[in-house]
Formats: sequence, structure tokens, C-alpha cells
Amino acid sequence: MTQRVARAGIVFALLFVLYQSAEGVGGRLLHSEMVQSTLMVACVVVAWPLSRWLGYRGYGAYALDRAPLSFAWLAGGLVVACAAKALAIGVGEKLGVYAATGASFSTAGFAALGAGLPMMLLSTFVPSIAEDILARGFWYRAAGIRWRRGLAFVAFSAGYFVLNHIYRLERGPSEWLMIFCMGLAYATALWRAGTLWAAVGLHWGWNLANGVLDPLLPADTLDVHGSNLLTSAVHLLLVALLFGVPVSRRSAATDAR
Repeated sequence: MTQRVARAGIVFALLFVLYQSAEGVGGRLLHSEMVQSTLMVACVVVAWPLSRWLGYRGYGAYALDRAPLSFAWLAGGLVVACAAKALAIGVGEKLGVYAATGASFSTAGFAALGAGLPMMLLSTFVPSIAEDILARGFWYRAAGIRWRRGLAFVAFSAGYFVLNHIYRLERGPSEWLMIFCMGLAYATALWRAGTLWAAVGLHWGWNLANGVLDPLLPADTLDVHGSNLLTSAVHLLLVALLFGVPVSRRSAATDAR
């Protein structure tokens, strides 16, 4: 038991250093997108042998599996998150949080999206899954914690998600609230579905939507705190929706030992 805890601690430390180094070293110290991207990819790649070292198959230590239902959660999360982002923009424009800067769904917007979509898919997927492994999948399974209540896991994971954004903590309470609410939605998705792909779908979908909707619904942010509150509200709505989805709690997605 002691050896397992020690191994889990080492795994977390290695993943944490790689993930935080992507921005800290690659972005802020060296100002190199290449280094930043390489370190982020390394975080995802290294997670595989570390999962094996903990005694799991594949990425099973983080509840990432290859079950068809899990990929259905991934696809559904992508669609729902993009729709949620569009809803936030629409409501925000009516409330004066955002101001449209161009025509919605224009031909030029679709052309710009088509040109940038392949790289956008990759550049949003890697950071999303890396952080989901660190902030959710690891604590759900690899850490070896026997979560007796979903609420305890969700609250812990969401709290850690806030602290994991060490370079954004200086932005203040509205930023912390937004990240916490996002963490609630993504951790709830994992707990309800039993697979990290459900969280990845929502997290990746939200990050992807920021890039996808920028040329389709061009707008400037007029009120940063208002934008944070809108994002918080939308993610709380996602939590409610997740509890409305019938699921059979499976340990599934276990990629068992």
C-alpha cells in the first residue's frame, strides 16, 4: 500500500511539472510556442507509461478507455459545449457583456474557420486532455482514493482545478469562481459517466468553441467579470443537464488491471 501511494505521488509530481512547465518554461520563460507545445504533448505521452507503471493497461489509470459508449460521451460533450458557448455569447450580447464586431455566420467567417480548423482541433485537444488527466482522471483512479460520494470527488476535483491554474490566480475571485464552476461540470461528467472521455468532451468542446465561434460570431468582451459570471452560469447549467442524463454507473472505462 505504501509503495502504491509513493508511486502515485511520483506520477502526479511528474505530470504536474510537465504540465506547468509548458506555460511556465515554454511560454513565460522562453517565449517559445514550440517548447510550450512539446512539453504539453510530453505530458500526455508520458502519462501512458506512468499508467502502466501503476499497473493499468493503456491510460486506464486516468479512466481513459476505448469503449464505444465512452466515445459517444466525447462526441456528445463536444456538441453540447459548443452549443453552451454559443448560448453564452448570445446572452452576453443582450446583456452588454459582449459586443458583436461583424456579421454572424458570414461566408468569410466560414472560410477562415475552414482554414484554421485542423490546427485548432489539435491545439485545443492536447492541453484539454492533459489537464483532464491531471485534474480529474488521476484523482478519480490513479490516486487510489476510495471516493464514497460523488459530491466529495467533484468538489475536490473542482477545487484542484482552480489551483492548477497557477498563472491565472492573480486575476481575482471572478476568475476563481469561473474555473471552479467549469471544474464542477467536468468532474461531474467523469463521475456520472465513469469515463474521462465525458469530461474531455466538455472541456475540449469549450476550448474548441472559443476558436470555432470567433470567426462565426465575432465579438469583443466589454465586461470581463460579466463574461466570467456568464461562463460560470453556463457550466452550472451543464451540471444540471448531466444529472438529467440517465447513466448506468459503470466502473467501466476501467481498462482494468
